[in-house]
Amino acid sequence: MASDLSSIIKDDIGSTLESLLSVSTSITETQKVTQDDLKEQQCVCVDVDFEFSKFEKVRLNFYIPTLTAAKFEFLMLGGIGDLKEVIDDEIIDAMNEIVSNMCGSMSTNINAQSFDDLGNAKFSIASAEVVQCDEGPSLENMFKFEISLGEDTLNVFLGFASSFLQYISTIATGVEASSEETSKENVDLPYGGEKEVNEITSLLGKESVENLKLLFDIKFKLSVRLGTKILLLKDVLSWDTGTIIELEQMVNEPLDILANGIKIGEGEAVIVEGKFGIKIKNIGEKRLV
Repeated sequence: MASDLSSIIKDDIGSTLESLLSVSTSITETQKVTQDDLKEQQCVCVDVDFEFSKFEKVRLNFYIPTLTAAKFEFLMLGGIGDLKEVIDDEIIDAMNEIVSNMCGSMSTNINAQSFDDLGNAKFSIASAEVVQCDEGPSLENMFKFEISLGEDTLNVFLGFASSFLQYISTIATGVEASSEETSKENVDLPYGGEKEVNEITSLLGKESVENLKLLFDIKFKLSVRLGTKILLLKDVLSWDTGTIIELEQMVNEPLDILANGIKIGEGEAVIVEGKFGIKIKNIGEKRLV
């Protein structure tokens, strides 16, 4: 059975928008697009090419309607000025940046999961332009993502290559994976395997485990530690611009991954679309062999 990237795609769209727009954001629904959804809609179309080391190159088409695009750009600018009624070059540039950030997050998460049937992923923006939605795109493999953005509900449409539908089964079918399938998938996840879940349930009781879900949306600061060194205060006071401090970490040693200052794993530095990233080598007791 093919890996299902539905959760990664939905979560990364929501988290990227929340980060860039500084507004509470979530994907409330995904469903097949109808002709009425696109009727008389002008959109910013951003075409993105994804390449996988173990799968063919596929294209994702992001169609962002005028109202949604204008709201996104308005919030990116801090809510200053008037909400635009038509798409201009500034809105196109803003949508290009938003989609690029979404796809960068998707690529990072796909690579971190090391899916056997996909391998590593990278993306590139192919084009960004204004189109008339009801004239251009085919509805065959297009889905509407309903986005809760603060007090607003907005839509973004995504078109997928036919060959890629097997990897978005939850989005494509609208059916969540069964509990049996979920348990099988969780066997390969740190702290999430069936054995671990049964042990936790046995120790805490089913009600306590359910209560733990209340903590899932708590945010924490993730950081990566390059190295450490113990110094005397007098040494620090002698520092000046250009001083080089030699750390105890060797260049070929993994970097520490910290959650709120607590070490939870190790990884190696990578570059993802011009930005620093961290590839997890081990997390908890699970190691990348």
